[in-house]
Amino acid sequence: MIIEEAMKTDVITLHAEDTIHSALLLMRKQKIRHIPIVDEHEQLVGLITERDIKDATPSPLFKKDQLEKELNFPIGDIMKTDVITGHPLDFVEEVAGIFYEHRIGCLPIVQNKKIVGIITSTDLLRTMVELTGVNQPGSQIEIKVPNRTGILNEITAIFSEMHVNVHSVLVYPDKKDAQSKILVFRIQTMNPIRVIQHLNEKGHIVLWSNMPGMSV
Repeated sequence: MIIEEAMKTDVITLHAEDTIHSALLLMRKQKIRHIPIVDEHEQLVGLITERDIKDATPSPLFKKDQLEKELNFPIGDIMKTDVITGHPLDFVEEVAGIFYEHRIGCLPIVQNKKIVGIITSTDLLRTMVELTGVNQPGSQIEIKVPNRTGILNEITAIFSEMHVNVHSVLVYPDKKDAQSKILVFRIQTMNPIRVIQHLNEKGHIVLWSNMPGMSV
């Protein structure tokens, strides 16, 4: 999946000369934590977050006149200008890696120097849940397989024989055995016992099912 399919396109923006107070009010009204800052050509020039505002403003215990003075400073004084951005055609998996590596909470999406969307960590998490099929009724099966060409096709052929639909499949290395991989299937059945038995009969090693108390 590409980011264009997961990003929000109704991006709320401000300009560098807008006040910190206006950004704070906008965040509260729209229930957001990040606001991209654009210039007169709608090109991205910075980003301000809820954390930036908290770090830049004094405690409410300070004198009222001092607090008002701080809140009336322009956003340009505190916004981040070294903003990491993405492109609409970036893959969701790549963007997830960017979030993890840089520990960021949002990623403005830019095309032809203009902001066309934004994706937050919440959006990304929701998208990953949808991609893995966890939000759909079904069962999870983990299978240890040899790391060789064609093994994924062999397993999916078994599901096809049993008329079981696959919501999603993930592949990751077996940390205990470099010659093996772990296949994690999300299948469209609430009772995977018959499928597990058939996999065992075919000589495959089933590591996990979500059937409580079941030994496989």
